[in-house]
Amino acid sequence: MDQSTLMLVAIALTVALAVGGVAFAFLGGDEGAAKTSKRVASVSRGTGRGATSKAAADTAGESNAKRRRQVQETLKEIERKQEQNKAKPTLASLLVQAHWKIDVRMFYMITVGVGIVTLIAFFMLGYAWYVAVGAGFAVGFGLPRWLLNFTVGRRKKAFTREFANAIDVIVRGVKAGLPLNDCLRIISQESGEPVGPVFQQIVEGLKVGITLEEGLKRMYEGMPIAEVNFFQIVLTIQQKTGGNLSEALGNLSTVLRDRKKLHGKIQALSSEAKSSAAIIGSLPPVVMGLVYMSTPDYIALLFTEKLGNFLLVCCVLWMSVGIFVMKKMIDFKY
Repeated sequence: MDQSTLMLVAIALTVALAVGGVAFAFLGGDEGAAKTSKRVASVSRGTGRGATSKAAADTAGESNAKRRRQVQETLKEIERKQEQNKAKPTLASLLVQAHWKIDVRMFYMITVGVGIVTLIAFFMLGYAWYVAVGAGFAVGFGLPRWLLNFTVGRRKKAFTREFANAIDVIVRGVKAGLPLNDCLRIISQESGEPVGPVFQQIVEGLKVGITLEEGLKRMYEGMPIAEVNFFQIVLTIQQKTGGNLSEALGNLSTVLRDRKKLHGKIQALSSEAKSSAAIIGSLPPVVMGLVYMSTPDYIALLFTEKLGNFLLVCCVLWMSVGIFVMKKMIDFKY
């Protein structure tokens, strides 16, 4: 092969290599551009998902913050209403709490009647007029009021004992799919005194268009105890902000049962002090009765002489103060 032929072959190879390099550059560039475009699109899609997740998180945070504000506003409103009603209960409210079917006028008539009967009885027994008047005033105005307060306290204790069971009925009913109104109606029909009548008032109020919040407020006015206050707060917050009602009431039932256990422990720990107070408080009248039975002439001076009457009144007052102080010493708040 001569020299000219070799030069032509070399030129052809050079041209072929140049054309191949240009083609590879164009094809490789398009492929690289395509890969770059894919990577950019992938990054863009990833950025979109991150933005969407961030937006969802922001929305959830705003919803939780709004719910917290609603809960705080509801609690403040309930506390404000309770502060307004925190004054000493009136006679009309005590009659409602005792579930007595009389009005204030009838109560005062009974009070005056008891006082007059006591006054006449002391006059017939031969006591001085001022002793008879004092006894009539004390018995007339003290005995009915004491009986009223005793009835209110007994109903509160009975309600507290059965209230946790009533809440468990609501929890089971809500978990089974029953509406809250049906659960309240079941409690009003199946529970005894005083839980049943209290819930019956709520059910009757809902039938005539009273809201649940107003019904719970009336329930607390008729049974002003801490357990009903907790129940009112839980249902009011759930009605306004939503949430798992069965879980909230289940937690409330647990709290009420723990409070009941704590009350039992307090009763056990304070039983010795209460027994001592009962013995000390009953000792003077018991001794006076024994002395009157053994030597009536010796102690009759307290009832026949003016000085004896004065000393007897002073003894009653001092004994009342002592009993009141001992009661405050053994009355534990929890």
